[in-house]
Amino acid sequence: MDDFMQMLINQIKKDYEKSGFPVTVSDYMIEKIMLPMRDGTRMRTVIYKPVGLEKYPVLLRRTCYPHDEGRLIADAENCALRGYAFVYQFCRGTGGSEGDWVPNENERNDGIDTVNWIYEQPWCDGIGYWGTSYAALTGWAFADAIKGKVNSMFLLHYGTDRFVSAYHKGLFHHDVLTAWSMQNAGWPVEADYEASCRYLPQMEVDEALWGGKLPWYRDYISNEYQEDKYWQQGWWKQLREIPYRVEIPLYILSGWYDHHHESTMKTWSRLNPDARKMSWLEIGGWNHGLQPVLQDKKVENIENAEAVKALTWFEMTLKKKQIPEEKIRYYVPGKDCWMEADSWENIRRQEQIFYLDACHRSIHRTPVDLQISSCSYTFDPVDPVPTNGGDCTLASWSKTGSLLQEKPNWREDVISFMSDTLEKDMIINGKIEVVLWVKTDCENTAFFASIDEMTSAGKSYHIRTSAATICHELPRGERYIPGTPVKVVADMSDICYALPKGSRIRIDVTSSDFPQYHVHSNQPGNWAQATKNVIAHQTILTGKEYSSFVKIPCLVLNSNAFC
Repeated sequence: MDDFMQMLINQIKKDYEKSGFPVTVSDYMIEKIMLPMRDGTRMRTVIYKPVGLEKYPVLLRRTCYPHDEGRLIADAENCALRGYAFVYQFCRGTGGSEGDWVPNENERNDGIDTVNWIYEQPWCDGIGYWGTSYAALTGWAFADAIKGKVNSMFLLHYGTDRFVSAYHKGLFHHDVLTAWSMQNAGWPVEADYEASCRYLPQMEVDEALWGGKLPWYRDYISNEYQEDKYWQQGWWKQLREIPYRVEIPLYILSGWYDHHHESTMKTWSRLNPDARKMSWLEIGGWNHGLQPVLQDKKVENIENAEAVKALTWFEMTLKKKQIPEEKIRYYVPGKDCWMEADSWENIRRQEQIFYLDACHRSIHRTPVDLQISSCSYTFDPVDPVPTNGGDCTLASWSKTGSLLQEKPNWREDVISFMSDTLEKDMIINGKIEVVLWVKTDCENTAFFASIDEMTSAGKSYHIRTSAATICHELPRGERYIPGTPVKVVADMSDICYALPKGSRIRIDVTSSDFPQYHVHSNQPGNWAQATKNVIAHQTILTGKEYSSFVKIPCLVLNSNAFC
């Protein structure tokens, strides 16, 4: 076991000790079985049971990560000592389970079969499901099919709209799905990660560098439009529609800098209204591993102990068998506090618009009443801008979150715009949108926009990033004529972030963010088929009919207090 995993296990044990939920039994017993599914394939299943009790509530987790078994054991031991049975099971072809490992394909039926078996056991007194990331997917997979058998679910860091986690306006999330595919190919992949992301054509990287053909990865990278059949039929369609049919209480946890955050928010919006009335949504200031990623900010109230949240939820829904009331709670970076809302959609917000001025590289609260102006740069795909402050990162763990940024205009292909100092405090709350008028000398390209907080001390910290490709802003099949001005919209995922009086807003525009997104080749067509890169000469336009601006939704408060 490596030092990092041991540190995580030690922290889990400390969280239970400080949870406020005391040990209630003296010991537990362990049973290991090979549980048969409907087709006879057997899943390696481990059951921890508290001693001295005839019946007990059961917590279930299904995972494909054998390297996480140390953490599974830590949760199982501590839950068993608090009166729960804890069952963990490895997905097909992983961790000693029989069958072939094919991500996503069997999780619904295998999950239903496992729930049915647990429900029929004489020691079962209700079932709760608890899982993070892929182990949350395995819960979502059957969430609409187990009413009357599963009391509630605690699902962390996964959303049911897989396309949103894979693409944004034609740009593929390498740092999530390429990295995950390499780590979970079904055999050891020794290839260099960044070399794999850069490989052209990407469609052949599996056989060229990874040691074998990976059909499901090729499916991801072949289908870059949401309307493609791959996303609109079969499992991904079924998974996307499951929230509409859920009828049990859910505790859905996300993080502002978790790569599943945007998909999680879409999932919450689609939740059956009757289920939402008894469910919780909570969003914290952390990454995919619940680690705070707010550099140089106070995080004393971050509340990122997963075990405490789980015990609180299951004490209510499993032991006491109470029905929760809808609750939305979210952390405010920059103020180190939590806020609550009755409805995410109905939070009182006021949109503020800031206009870009290419002539002075500045941002104004009123439209730039000047002649049309522009600024230009050269984008060479061989030398992309490195990710620093990712919203949708997994492999680049250390580059995730609200991190300290380089100085403005730190590269020739990064154009920075700065506002005047803010005259009063501001809480960003919702989806930021950057609208740019641009042109290029290539048939297709990408434009990225990031928004940062620039403190009174002159330091800049990442808030959000988004991007768009020209061809994905046009009707599908329509070709872009090089040199023609076109509007692109970089719409960002939901965020809450406090900007104090005296700080500034900084907008950086560039054409890459690697490896958070794939590096655009500056050519039309499916990105994964590109065999070469082309240098692009990019222009940003502002003023008059080419008004480029950023729309920022701001929280409306009843007083000057934040929380």
